[in-house]
Amino acid sequence: MRSKTLASIAVTAGLALTVTACGANTSSNTGGSTNTSTGSGTGAKVGVILPETKTSARWEGFDKPLLEAALKAEGLDPDIQNAQGDVQKFSTLADGMINNGVKVLIIATPNSEVGASVAKKAQAQGIQVIDYDRLNTGGSSSYYVSFDNVKVGELQGQGLADALKDAPQGANVIEIEGAPTDNNATLFADGQKKILKPLYDSGKLKLVQSQPIDDWDNQKGGQVFEQILTGNGGKVDGVVAANDGLAGAIITVLKKVGLNGKVPVTGQDATPDGLQAVLLKDQYMTVFKPIKEEAEAAAKLAGFLAKGDTAGADKLASGVTKDTKASRDVKSVLLTSQLITRDKVKVVVDSGFVKASEVCVAATQAACTELGIK
Repeated sequence: MRSKTLASIAVTAGLALTVTACGANTSSNTGGSTNTSTGSGTGAKVGVILPETKTSARWEGFDKPLLEAALKAEGLDPDIQNAQGDVQKFSTLADGMINNGVKVLIIATPNSEVGASVAKKAQAQGIQVIDYDRLNTGGSSSYYVSFDNVKVGELQGQGLADALKDAPQGANVIEIEGAPTDNNATLFADGQKKILKPLYDSGKLKLVQSQPIDDWDNQKGGQVFEQILTGNGGKVDGVVAANDGLAGAIITVLKKVGLNGKVPVTGQDATPDGLQAVLLKDQYMTVFKPIKEEAEAAAKLAGFLAKGDTAGADKLASGVTKDTKASRDVKSVLLTSQLITRDKVKVVVDSGFVKASEVCVAATQAACTELGIK
């Protein structure tokens, strides 16, 4: 699941963003937030809480440094923390940031319940809240910055459909989805269904089983996949994996039974490991989401809100996302993503999202040479 100047984001929102209707703070506090960021110390304080590091490399490897750079470029003083998948820690970090007087809180939560609770507490103190990457359904955050996540799912579904276009009638498909508590996982699955359900209904493809994985746990995802595969007599022709981490666990199982490279597997996030697997033909595709643009959009939005410029914020977040649980529309900035197959890995590297050295390791060097990745 990285380049454009911040000054151009508001002007080029219609081009770079597809908007759909799409000195450090070192003081200690009772809330327990310990700032490890190195803010400028001259601007308004902005708190950022990221969800975890276990299941995806993106949060610490990409989002954290990109958000820090973008917020500083806006003249803001960021305090960026990671809850490490711990709901209680997420709440404690939020309490600390609220007590420290942040003007804006940007949250990517482990689940919607804790996100809604944190947003309510922050807003009671007059703090603006931005849902980052994940919409907290049933919550009250004023703004949402993410990708068009239904479209992400459509890309995954289309990738698998393309890979199986010449497969025999009734080709077996197993779906390993993300956490049921993450609204994004629901949206990914909704997008996949738009492409794959007609193929299931027609009998072109056969859905063996679709299984969400609690907490996006890669190890559990691999175990569940292996159980489903065994229960289906070892037969599988294609796999929907909701992200690159789950895809990697599934590929490990496929290697055990000699099916890696023979069974197309989807993914998401264009992580170095995922891109390596695509180059090796163990994974058919991933989804490239330009996190740099997401971070810059969130920072630009935070800049407006820190100054009390809601008109500027509303102009940037001119899209709408429906929160069906709370029966409300959330002002949104939604960005576009791109399907990445083996022949397009170079696009991700050339964008600066990942380094060639991260993708072109010993096992993939021949592929990198073939595809001109350097």
